[in-house]
Amino acid sequence: MDTPDARQLIEQLGLAPLPREGGWYRETYRSRATCPTPCGERSLATAIYYLLTPDTFSAWHRLPGDELYHAYAGDPVELFTIDSAGSLQRTLLGTRVNRGEPPQHLVPGGCWQASRLVAGGSVALLGTTMSPGFDFADYEHGERADLFAHYPSHASLIGELTRG
Repeated sequence: MDTPDARQLIEQLGLAPLPREGGWYRETYRSRATCPTPCGERSLATAIYYLLTPDTFSAWHRLPGDELYHAYAGDPVELFTIDSAGSLQRTLLGTRVNRGEPPQHLVPGGCWQASRLVAGGSVALLGTTMSPGFDFADYEHGERADLFAHYPSHASLIGELTRG
């Protein structure tokens, strides 16, 4: 399969820059049904397209609910999580299952997460699904100084995947 061109994907899928986090996205589904959560009333589920290029990355952030990633096309993505115990996990998410790249990966709610295109990659088209659904009010952006203080053993990676 040919690697898609980022500009074409952005245009054809109607993607827009994702504020604060980075990358490109478009919400493709939001359930009309809602449910109560500790954060307030939320849609039962949401889904987005998400695109990374060499000059973008998903900055450290966390969400209260589980987020399921799906790899659709392009190059692999390094997806990093830090759990409540401070353990760092790296998952190489991609479409080449025969090379050990899972095409789906679950990030549990409450974990810090960040991602980037693999070195030398040109584009990755992903999707994420959340249930309960995503709400910008639930997004917690990782501040570099705070993350350094809590996870000093991961300082290098935190520095690479935060802004400012």
